[in-house]
Amino acid sequence: MTISVIDSASSMARVLDAPPGERVDLVRQMWAPMAGMYHFAPGGVDMATMHRQNFGFDWEKPTDRIREGLDALIAADAWTRIARALDDGVTALKSAAPGTAVCDLNVLLVLGDPTDKHFLDEAQGLSGFGGISGYIALTVWPTPRVLDRLEAIAIHELHHNVRYSPGGIVWDPMTVTVGEHVVSEGLADVFAAELHGEAGYTHFVSEETRTDDTVLAKVTTGLDVIGMQNFAAWVLGDPTARLLGATPVGLPMGAGYAAGARIVQAYLETTGSTAAQNVRTPAADILRTALPELGFTPAEGD
Repeated sequence: MTISVIDSASSMARVLDAPPGERVDLVRQMWAPMAGMYHFAPGGVDMATMHRQNFGFDWEKPTDRIREGLDALIAADAWTRIARALDDGVTALKSAAPGTAVCDLNVLLVLGDPTDKHFLDEAQGLSGFGGISGYIALTVWPTPRVLDRLEAIAIHELHHNVRYSPGGIVWDPMTVTVGEHVVSEGLADVFAAELHGEAGYTHFVSEETRTDDTVLAKVTTGLDVIGMQNFAAWVLGDPTARLLGATPVGLPMGAGYAAGARIVQAYLETTGSTAAQNVRTPAADILRTALPELGFTPAEGD
C-alpha cells in the first residue's frame, strides 16, 4: 500500500500569495486529491465548500496570522512526521492483526480558521476525518499541544480508516449506532496511546470528562441511538451539537471519546488484547463484554 501525504504546504503558500480572484480555484486544486471522499454525493461536491466545512482557513482574507500558522507547521516538519507516524501505525496494525488489508491513503493536512471560536476554543484547533477508506483529512491550528500530538492525531484517523475499509466494519449512515461511533473513537484513542502514551488521547477532551462517571453513565443511555445525524451531542458533546443545530443532551465536549476510551479499556483488560488487534472487532462484541465490567447492563442488541 502507498501513503501519499499531499504537499499542502506548497499549495497553501500558493493560495496565500495568489491574487484574490485566483485563490478559490487553488483551494479546489489543493483538495482535488481528496475528491474520492465524496464519491457518494450525486454530481460530486465543490471542494472549496468542503474546505470551509472542515474549518479550513479563510482564503479570502489571508492574514499574517495564517501565514504564521503555515510557517509553524513547516518548522515543525509536520508532513514528514505524519508520514512517518502513519507508516509506523500501519506496521503496528498489520503486526497485531495479520491479514488486515490497508488501502492506499491520500492524506491532506491544512490550516484551520483561527477566527472560528468553536474550532479554536472548543475543538482546540483540531478537526480530523478518516472514516472513508483511502482518505485522511486533518485540519489543525498549530498550538503547542497540536504540534506535540501530530503523530497521535494521524494514527487515530488511521485506525478509523482501517476499521471502515473493505473487509472491515460497514458504516451505514442510516443504521449505524452511537455505540459504534463511541467504540470507534475509544479504539482509535487507545491505539494512539499504545504507540504514543498519554499524547494519544484526543486533547479537546478534558481530564475531568475522561474520569467523570456521570458522563460515562449518560453516554451509555444513548448507545442504541440510530442514524449519524443524531451523533453530534452524544459523541462530540453539546458544543458541537449547538453548532450544527442539533439537540443538546447534556454532555461536555468530547464525551463520547471519553466514554469510548473507558469502554474499550475495560474490554481490553478483560480480553487481554490491544486496540490494534481489535481494529475490526464489532462494537456489539466490545459493548457486550465491557459494559458489565463497568457496571452497566448491555442492551439486547449488544
